[in-house]
Amino acid sequence: MEQKGQRSPALRLKERTGDGKNMLLTAARLARVLQLTLAVIKPDAVAHPLMLEALHQRILDNKFVIVRCRDLVWRRQDSERFYAEHSGRFFYQRLVEFMSSGPMRAYILAREDGIRHWRELMGPTKVFRARYSSPASIRAQFGLTDTRNTTHGSDSVESAQREISFFFPDFCAEEWMVKEEPLFRCGQLQFDHQKQIHMLPVQS
Repeated sequence: MEQKGQRSPALRLKERTGDGKNMLLTAARLARVLQLTLAVIKPDAVAHPLMLEALHQRILDNKFVIVRCRDLVWRRQDSERFYAEHSGRFFYQRLVEFMSSGPMRAYILAREDGIRHWRELMGPTKVFRARYSSPASIRAQFGLTDTRNTTHGSDSVESAQREISFFFPDFCAEEWMVKEEPLFRCGQLQFDHQKQIHMLPVQS
């Protein structure tokens, strides 16, 4: 029984947060904030222009904002550095050699809950499992083996920050989130077909 002069926990919570409606609105706004993730189209897919174009279109069709895009070729030491955490694993040498075997394409993608959405679109790492459990996923439809599985994607906020810095050393994710994320989220974006990225409209 509540003693006289004491406020109930619900009332104290309401006093701290204003009211339930405002708290829900704040949560809704946070849920819509764009989240950055790294996406890589691996050499097995880039080697086939029609496949690369199909994957690029899948990204656009799934409402990702393409913040940055670049084509590149890794040296072996680049591949070794990126996959250093897997050093000593049975697949390490095979993965290192494959990822430095030819051109690939890297994207910085943005979407609400972008990390999860991109990983769901990719499907499971193992191609056989992807074909069984996620037949509409990229890896199920385009992957060849567990190494030649078409795509890579960050698995956490921390890895996204680290991997974006590795592929795009001149890009500052924190600065983009502060200065540009609100504009990209609320603005009318244009797609630059030459650069293959979304851009804010130029102010006249």
